[in-house]
Amino acid sequence: MNVREKTMLLSPAWLLTAVITFVFGFSILIYLAVRTGTDQPPIPREVRAADGALLYTGEDILAGQHLFQKYGLMQYGTLFGHGAYLGPDFTAQYLHKSGEKALAYYSGQRLSPAEAAETVRREARTNAYDSGSSVLVFSPGQAAAYRQMLPFYREWFGPPETQQGLRRPHLKDPEDVRRITAYFSWAAWLSAAQRPGTDHSYTNNWPPDELAGNRPTPGALMWSVLSLVALLGGSGIILFISGRYQWLGWHAADEPPAGAGRAPEEVALTPSQRTVAWYFLVVAGLFLCQGLLGGINAHYHVERAGFYGLSLAEMLPYNLSRMWHVQLALFFVASSFLAMGIFMTPMVAGHEPRHQDKLALILLGALTVVVVGSMAGEAGSLKGLIPGEAWFWIGSQGWEYLDLGRLWQILLTAGMVIWLVILMRGMKERLKGEHPGNLPWLFIYSAISIPLFYAAGMLYGKNTSFVQTEFWRFWVVHLWVEDFLELFTTIMVAYVFVLLRVVRVRVATTIVYLDIILYSIGGVLGTMHHLYFSGTPEMHMAFGAFFSAMEVVPLLLLTYEAWNFMRLGARTGTSMLSTTGAMFPHKWAVMFLIAVGFWNFLGAGVFGFLINLPIVSYYEIGTQWTANHGHGAMMGVYGMLSLGFFMFVARYFLPLDKASNRAMGLAFWCTNLGLAWMLFVNLFPVGMIQLNKILATSYWQGREPEFFNQPLVRLFEWLRLPGDLLFILGILPVVYLALRMFANRKRPELPRIEA
Repeated sequence: MNVREKTMLLSPAWLLTAVITFVFGFSILIYLAVRTGTDQPPIPREVRAADGALLYTGEDILAGQHLFQKYGLMQYGTLFGHGAYLGPDFTAQYLHKSGEKALAYYSGQRLSPAEAAETVRREARTNAYDSGSSVLVFSPGQAAAYRQMLPFYREWFGPPETQQGLRRPHLKDPEDVRRITAYFSWAAWLSAAQRPGTDHSYTNNWPPDELAGNRPTPGALMWSVLSLVALLGGSGIILFISGRYQWLGWHAADEPPAGAGRAPEEVALTPSQRTVAWYFLVVAGLFLCQGLLGGINAHYHVERAGFYGLSLAEMLPYNLSRMWHVQLALFFVASSFLAMGIFMTPMVAGHEPRHQDKLALILLGALTVVVVGSMAGEAGSLKGLIPGEAWFWIGSQGWEYLDLGRLWQILLTAGMVIWLVILMRGMKERLKGEHPGNLPWLFIYSAISIPLFYAAGMLYGKNTSFVQTEFWRFWVVHLWVEDFLELFTTIMVAYVFVLLRVVRVRVATTIVYLDIILYSIGGVLGTMHHLYFSGTPEMHMAFGAFFSAMEVVPLLLLTYEAWNFMRLGARTGTSMLSTTGAMFPHKWAVMFLIAVGFWNFLGAGVFGFLINLPIVSYYEIGTQWTANHGHGAMMGVYGMLSLGFFMFVARYFLPLDKASNRAMGLAFWCTNLGLAWMLFVNLFPVGMIQLNKILATSYWQGREPEFFNQPLVRLFEWLRLPGDLLFILGILPVVYLALRMFANRKRPELPRIEA
């Protein structure tokens, strides 16, 4: 492991191809960033009625966006389809209700129903924005509808005792109601008004609404077809190459593994590796809290204001519980990845510099401050306890997955930089004389990408428009999570098998390069599939649809290689006994890695591709099918991977006894079966019912909270309960193992043997 290769282990063509695909993807992505800025929908300086009366200003729109963020409304419902799925989509809600009010206005003008409907539709499609004066003029019907929407939202955001169903923030100041109504009015306007030079709206005619004349664009159909072509063509090519060249994929080393590696108890842990017991204690605690909050969120689907009769919504409203649930998922996964990087570095490098443990503990302290501070700030922001404009910095930025205040976001990024310093200090000697295209350097490159691309979430400010904010937010949600954490994952898994001496370094390096190339082709530009209907130009849909289909190709390759991967696991002892008859210590770590492959294909691949087709996304975005993909991909891939890292490290702290083995097995089966129950018994069937409702009626009706009051939907919501209980039960053994790891973190030192 520690023999340095001054020449590249593989052909330089691999490195060249990886660089070319990386540069290609990011060159187009940077161009799309420029187009997002230049072609974003305008925020008018003033919005006036046809008679010249001022309705609201651009400052009101921006102030409304701030209220939307401050009170966590993206964790209550959605805007342009993005956010939480239990509340309404505010874009569709305003568009439809204002259309009905405009229809009533024109019906009162002695127009026939058909004439009134045609007038409402024509005026919704007409773009009356003057770019020279930056003034938008509403028609008489649009102005009348806006004035009538003010009392609607005044009541909707009224005192808690007057609210029905899911509890909403109470906007006490009438000016706040006026501003947030202006924000929703602007969002609905740009979703129907034609983008200059095109025959569709700024949002590619989303949401579907007959009264506004919103129907799928030809591009949505065309790019859906071409994305299917990309999927089939890419799949055929990769399967042909895999069949033609047998050296691709997971293949075992020539020598038998039994006796090649050392038992974990024979490995002397370094000081920094011992600190990882603290990390995984935190990981287990975060995972438990995240799972409990998930159960509470699920219960809100059947009891909107409480929890089995308790008035839970007064203390923990849905938007706060969901915000914490999503944030804790990221914290749980990120903490596990940081811990695994710290633990693996001495194994890869073969030594450890002084004071690495002190840096690791400083990092842990910083992470603790960020977690506690950000969650407290989010609660303070949503409950209106943070004065002035400080909510953005120490409260909640209000964007899903990046809800934490900007100060905590900066501190978390700084923590990742400290982690990178730990890794680079540890690898410094190992990298000397090593070719920059070999596996140790790839380990460092992937580590650098983690703080770098998380920092992309700070490329927008408090006053940045929704469209640009969404573009940069998905650099974190997609690029950071689905691409660069995926790359770090591949390298970690490859190194684990190299350390266990069951694959050769050349095989591991080949797999890593193949991952870089395939994800650079599909994953980078596939980020745009989140932005079909967020106000970006149609070219974002074109790139997003075509290349997100290519994202499935490496997942298909993973499935094709699944049998080799499982046979590889069998060589390491996933059959419980190795060839020597001794119990293999990393059985459950390998089992979790196999689960990662399964959920990667199903949750991220199948369920992801299902909703990524533009024509499907047009109707289903923001429904339970989106949640179905999110849970299958986030928990199924990154959650299970975090648990796999946990189980791998645990064996270096715990003896191979029945108690620990049973705990690991219970955690594996309960979490995986609980997740499968959640998806197949609840999220997928409810999503299908919801999609059918939208197709049969309208998107607005399918997204109203009343949808969940239907008897059949309520039945499926209650049927989810056993799966949630099973999943939470699976977290308890993780907590037990973490406590044992922590108690045994000072196990006796042994002479250090180079890995």
